[in-house]
Amino acid sequence: MGKKVVMIIAKNGFRDEELQEPKTVLQKAGVKVVLASSSPGTAVGMLGARVKVEKTINEVNPSDYDAVIFVGGPGASEYFEDSTAHSIAKRANEQGKLVCAICIAPVTLARAGLLFGKKATVFSSEANQLKRAGAVYTKGGVEVDSNIITADGPASAKEFGKAILEKLK
Repeated sequence: MGKKVVMIIAKNGFRDEELQEPKTVLQKAGVKVVLASSSPGTAVGMLGARVKVEKTINEVNPSDYDAVIFVGGPGASEYFEDSTAHSIAKRANEQGKLVCAICIAPVTLARAGLLFGKKATVFSSEANQLKRAGAVYTKGGVEVDSNIITADGPASAKEFGKAILEKLK
């Protein structure tokens, strides 16, 4: 397919299936997936998955990717106030790239100012964060609004991956 995406995960406490299921969908279609996190080494999922971090978020240039994907899980809150994560999301959006987030990670997009007036979803515990940022919270499993794709959690991880793949085509 010739497409390339970066999946940004928490160093500790990303949600395993929210990384693995979309990654599998994308890779099966020939999309190159790069894993990035706040520091190098091994990132650990909340259910025990261990993955090698290929880049730190400081090394991520949105111009190099067709999509930027923020993975959820309790550790994803490390990016809620992270200026580098906000910058990556904003720059990708300005360049017309796909900007995607699942579970609690849409809060990062909301705080970066990307969800104002956009239909979006998030893990229910964070719904008010999206509403405060001016998002149109839908309670849906997966929501696509132009180049922004959000999903509500692990049960929607595979559909999230499929929605990203569809927009990459």
